[in-house]
Amino acid sequence: MSTTTAAARGTRGDAVIGTPNPTTRWPRAGAVVTLAALLALSTGCAPGAGISQPATPASPASSVNTDPASMGEITLTVWDQEVRGGQNDEIEALNAQFHAKYPNITIDRHAQSFDDLQKTGRLVLTGPDAPDVIEANNSRSQMGSFVTAGQLLSLDAYAEAYGWRDRFPESVLKLSSYSGDGKTFGSGSLFGLPQVGEVVGFYYNKSKLAKLGLQVPTTWAELETQLKTIRDAGETPLVLGNLEKWPAIHVFGPIQGAHTPADQITNLALGNAGGDWTDANNVAAATELQDWVKAGYLNADVNGAAYDDVVAKFGKGTGVYFLGGSWNTATLDPVMGDDVGFFAPPPTDASAEPATTGGTSLPFAVTSASRNPDAAAAYINFITSDDAMKVIAEKGNLPVLNASALAPASGVGKEVYAAYELVTTKGHLLPYLDYATPTFSDTLGAALQDLIASKKTPQQFAETLQKDYGDFIKG
Repeated sequence: MSTTTAAARGTRGDAVIGTPNPTTRWPRAGAVVTLAALLALSTGCAPGAGISQPATPASPASSVNTDPASMGEITLTVWDQEVRGGQNDEIEALNAQFHAKYPNITIDRHAQSFDDLQKTGRLVLTGPDAPDVIEANNSRSQMGSFVTAGQLLSLDAYAEAYGWRDRFPESVLKLSSYSGDGKTFGSGSLFGLPQVGEVVGFYYNKSKLAKLGLQVPTTWAELETQLKTIRDAGETPLVLGNLEKWPAIHVFGPIQGAHTPADQITNLALGNAGGDWTDANNVAAATELQDWVKAGYLNADVNGAAYDDVVAKFGKGTGVYFLGGSWNTATLDPVMGDDVGFFAPPPTDASAEPATTGGTSLPFAVTSASRNPDAAAAYINFITSDDAMKVIAEKGNLPVLNASALAPASGVGKEVYAAYELVTTKGHLLPYLDYATPTFSDTLGAALQDLIASKKTPQQFAETLQKDYGDFIKG
């Protein structure tokens, strides 16, 4: 029987992977198209850190074993960050199905929060107890660094053996691809596969919005007017928990998308040359976020409140808007039901193209230290298969493949579907800003906390980001 070790916000406990809960709600997330049409992101060469050792290549495709039943008794250690509601439900269900199909393989699951995995993942890959499979953030600070250090296995041979390049669009695979030295992001060898598509947008409390006589805003100016109206009515317009520092990236990103051209944001986010954080558009975006805080549009304890705690409070009726990723659907839908809605950040005017942050979930990768790379790759193939996409949708998440066929017929999932369709067919899905450099996640997270706390001016905020980005490009 497989086991699970859960570690969220520093707490740990053991549980047994069981069968899916028959009372689980049916599909509540989806998309109109696969990410093939979504992530037309420009990629290019950018300098990187020095090479510790070359990335480890996979065995030739001819020597890859794709029959897990023939691999003998194996304990496969898997580290992931799928700890929230529907995320945990889908991975538990898939792990149970994998073990039932291949009882010779026991899954030793170590589930940690996103923040814990970012810290402990780097440490465990350098020690003697590296897992077989790890979810690695696509960013240069995580996957890029791991590739540079030779800590992840190239999956090219497995991609050939399992037909991943036929099943996954290139636009998805690009976001898990690096050159062997880790310098080039967006091309080269494949180092992981994601399960879920993501889009950042506004969740809202339908009854509260209606009580205030408001409707979903159609322009950015209308949204800003609403924030003042909601505040003046005694409600919290927008809730955010930014104790972990990364959540504010998903608020700043859409604001930046309303000010800065999409191609410029893409250059900055992927760490490609040609961008400038200190230009007027980016400073204007920073100014707007700080102005929202000063105007009382956000909860007063933004930097001191944990992300998951604020999501839970929003689900119980705190605030009118919550700006966050589509992965929160599986958490909010069961507690809010028909009272929760979702829409993509509105464009600057009716004729402008909508733009917001999004992409894929963290890819599952095989570590170079794995003693069972064939079994690890078989596991990744199983949890990203077409059948797995059905489970992912059933548990309230947005599958990265076949999403149009799995879209829900009603509820907030349908609205996530519509927002995803809008942004990906008529606008721009912007890459996560923390991808940019090996240190940018920490730099941006800290700078946003300082911006929110008015410890930095918008200009100083931009200069801080430009130094990190500029040093990387020059390096």
